[in-house]
Amino acid sequence: MTEDIKTRMIKVYIMGREYEVPEGLTIMKAMEYAGYRFIRGAGCRAGFCGACGTIFRKKDEYKFRTALACQTPAEDGMYLTELPFVPANKAEYELEELTSEPSIIVSLYPEIARCVSCNTCTKACPQDLQVMDYIQASLRGDINQAAELSFDCLQCGLCAARCPADIVHYHVGQLARRVYGKYVLPRSQHLKERNDEIKAGAFDQEMEKLTAMGLEQLKKLYTERDIEK
Repeated sequence: MTEDIKTRMIKVYIMGREYEVPEGLTIMKAMEYAGYRFIRGAGCRAGFCGACGTIFRKKDEYKFRTALACQTPAEDGMYLTELPFVPANKAEYELEELTSEPSIIVSLYPEIARCVSCNTCTKACPQDLQVMDYIQASLRGDINQAAELSFDCLQCGLCAARCPADIVHYHVGQLARRVYGKYVLPRSQHLKERNDEIKAGAFDQEMEKLTAMGLEQLKKLYTERDIEK
């Protein structure tokens, strides 16, 4: 006869109020267990969308931490809060009117010149990106490196929330990637050919056939498809 295994409960503090939640839950699930309903600030729940930025302190620790709530386990004694949106100014521009000049990023985001190289932004990044490095690359006009280093950015905003210089890192990285993709990255001939085929209606008949199928037919077609190795 086996004994019932009881779930260990831990104490967490959400918005200053104490709750008991089962051990092993993520911060997001712990908050839902405590009765919080996410109207916003929750998206994919898999660490890809960056919507669930959170700030917390651990028990008996002075350090202020940032993370994604869907990835980070709740710990006994944690003080938690959610950041469903990080307000930040965004430069207004028309991509078609920009150039790949080295000064283009700093002209739209002059605040990057205030960077003091404290690396707080990098430490705050839940993706472990070298945020400070791509800001410095943007400042030097190295669009290629800025785009490459910021490629996996989730736009969660936690870097900007911690920056003492009030830099909006994630918008800077987004601009670098847009300029790089539009003006620097070599054009794919295969992509152009496929776009021309789509515009010419080469796939219209097949699309009509697919849209006329029922759900089960689509599932069967998907599972039995030829998978390219």
